[in-house]
Amino acid sequence: MNRKALLSLTLTTMLGAALTAAGCGNEAAPGGDSGTPLVGVDYPRSDTDFWNSYIRYVPRYATESGVELKTTNSQNDIANLISNAQTFISQGVKGVVMAPQDTAAIAPTLQQLADKDIPVVTIDTRPDSGRVFMVVRADNRAYGTKACQFLGTKLGGKGKVVMLQGGLDSINGRDRTEAFNECMKKDFPGITVFGEATDWKSDVAAQKLQTRLASDPEVKGIYMQSSFALSGTLQILKQKGLQVPPTDPRHVFIVSNDGIPEELKNIKDGLIDATVSQPADLYAKYGLFYAKAAIDGTTFQPGPTDHDSTIIQVRDGLLEDQLAAPLVTLDGATIGGEPTLKYDDASLWGNAG
Repeated sequence: MNRKALLSLTLTTMLGAALTAAGCGNEAAPGGDSGTPLVGVDYPRSDTDFWNSYIRYVPRYATESGVELKTTNSQNDIANLISNAQTFISQGVKGVVMAPQDTAAIAPTLQQLADKDIPVVTIDTRPDSGRVFMVVRADNRAYGTKACQFLGTKLGGKGKVVMLQGGLDSINGRDRTEAFNECMKKDFPGITVFGEATDWKSDVAAQKLQTRLASDPEVKGIYMQSSFALSGTLQILKQKGLQVPPTDPRHVFIVSNDGIPEELKNIKDGLIDATVSQPADLYAKYGLFYAKAAIDGTTFQPGPTDHDSTIIQVRDGLLEDQLAAPLVTLDGATIGGEPTLKYDDASLWGNAG
């Protein structure tokens, strides 16, 4: 059977399973004794709008995928995630979905789950080593490149920008940082980039931005690698009298990353200029889709999927489904060679309500 047929058959089978579960009242006993498998989902954190949105989507897509849930929240702490994985094992889960923020330290836990024949799907992040059944993620290097092209074009290839980096112990932070820096060096060598490590913490981001703007008042661009830095950034710019329209020479161009409703509203209101929309809804949907597929014994190969993404082979034995993550702007125009969507585009999950 070829790959496209296999993907189509898999989706049809899983949708049928979801309908069957719904018709039976979806009353599975722990461990999936009624035929509905039990899947453990660890939420990585609940202190950002993006991850709270993901948390809301998971139960909806569990029903669609035909699985029962056990959930935990590791609160951005690898020790908690390791402990939560032990809990899942003791509860008899048949598969696990997780988003490890420390992508190096999770390797021993992945091996332990593999030894128990419990398949793992990681969403948003990819482990530095070890195997999982599927990584569900967007191309994080593209995030950095899109932000670079937007800011570089808006600044006319000159000036200074601040990059509020995420955690560099995460593949996401490294990918976004490296791609942004490489793009700036290659395409906009006249722009100076100040990289500020924040460990995905809003208070750290605000403090470092405040310090940087005090020492370098000529900064005209900010790349926030996640919306965790949004509130603090806007507050600082307001305090400094820099919340002015793009036509004002004092305007500081801002690119964020997540696509939460607040960012889309801020683009409309002129408070930020762009964001990269991470698919919180599709992370939940396809995280559970692949968990169920793994339990059912379905396999996948690199190539285009039937849901407008591409599966790539990252390394031997590790596949990654790279979902679409568009750049969003006020007018939806192409900039720096990057196509964009308008902030009110109905296809954006942040506009779903």
